[in-house]
Amino acid sequence: MNLRSPHDATLYVRAAMSAAESHTAAAGDAVIYSHVSPDKDTPNEDAAAIIPYDAGSAVLVVADGLGGQRAGDVASNAAIGALRDALEKAAAEQAPLRTAILDAIETANKTVLETGLGAATTLAAVEIFDGCARTYHIGDSMALITGQRGKIKLQTICHSPVGFAVEAGVLDEKEAINHEDRHIVSNIVGSPDMRIEIGSAITLAEHDTVLLASDGLFDNMHVDEIVNIVRAGSLTDAAAKLAAEAQMRMMTPEEDHPCKPDDLTFILFRRRAKAPSNSKVATPAAG
Repeated sequence: MNLRSPHDATLYVRAAMSAAESHTAAAGDAVIYSHVSPDKDTPNEDAAAIIPYDAGSAVLVVADGLGGQRAGDVASNAAIGALRDALEKAAAEQAPLRTAILDAIETANKTVLETGLGAATTLAAVEIFDGCARTYHIGDSMALITGQRGKIKLQTICHSPVGFAVEAGVLDEKEAINHEDRHIVSNIVGSPDMRIEIGSAITLAEHDTVLLASDGLFDNMHVDEIVNIVRAGSLTDAAAKLAAEAQMRMMTPEEDHPCKPDDLTFILFRRRAKAPSNSKVATPAAG
């Protein structure tokens, strides 16, 4: 599906997808997948959206409702819906996209607070514009950018005690993925104290891949495993492999692999390669 304005946004709430779906937005290709945890019969508390702002820019977003809170699915759905509505209004007013995203996240926070349910959610968003990407995040839903050879060009820091310990070098990734406090999140949508961490703009090379995901992915696969799958090849194939591997680990505990059943949601994005120019410069005939 070709998405061109916020009115065309595709939202995924309480989803139980059998396969990833593909979309075209911001002069690139996006693939999205969302599925409920295999060990529960309650709704998927993740939500996601691909929200085009105009023909050349879009916002990719994943929200993970806090399962330990009441109505986690209500929080993630409210946040995604409020974000879409606020961006649609901003686009009509031709507001700058960065300003529109910040205002939209603040609106989403207010919307979740106003549910009065004590609900909360994490949120990770990536702004795609002019061949660049910029991250915005709250909580432990993560975004990363990898090159075709597997070089990680950007990886957001989880807003959690464990996430900060990894960043400080106190814990390595393998220690962190099994840490007893990994579920604790210190920054959420649905709090008066919410803060938005904004990344620098990263220029996307032709084969770079953008990934954003709920912790259902990063709690079941190591970052290097994820990068090795998404860095090259088709996005559809990469999405299928990620979903299959993460869900297998959720259902089949093994000593050498992490295992934490959870809702699983992710978005992959890659710039579309420019078509080669066939134009030729005419050479004046000799006089």
